[in-house]
Amino acid sequence: MFQIGELAKRCGVTADTLRFYEKNKLIAPAGRSDSGYRIYSEENQKQVSFILKAKELGLSLDEIRELLEIKLEATEHSCAEVKAITTAKLVVIDEKIKELGRIRTALKKINDACCGHVDDDASHCSILGAFASEEHEDSCCQHDNI
Repeated sequence: MFQIGELAKRCGVTADTLRFYEKNKLIAPAGRSDSGYRIYSEENQKQVSFILKAKELGLSLDEIRELLEIKLEATEHSCAEVKAITTAKLVVIDEKIKELGRIRTALKKINDACCGHVDDDASHCSILGAFASEEHEDSCCQHDNI
């Protein structure tokens, strides 16, 4: 059994992070000391480790909370329920990857069209023009007097 500062140190997080997890019902202290301090157990440390690993994989607090609830009552749940959570997260990640690909393609197109000359001022930069209007997309640093 240890206090919040010791648990925070063991887990590599701040005491504020632990309070946040507690407020959001991800962990619960094992009890209180005679002086009213939160007391945590090894089980709390395992829960925080679980939370941190799940966060590294991009799971939301709601998803983590759901997984923790399943873990606490594992005999009343199936692997299929757990897999459904991670499968749904994979779908979201795949959609984000596709969107990032579209963004990269569009940004590369306007970036490649720009001459990037150090001596040219930015008043006729095709990148700025592309953000302002589609018609400037293919003309890089074209000056009105050229």
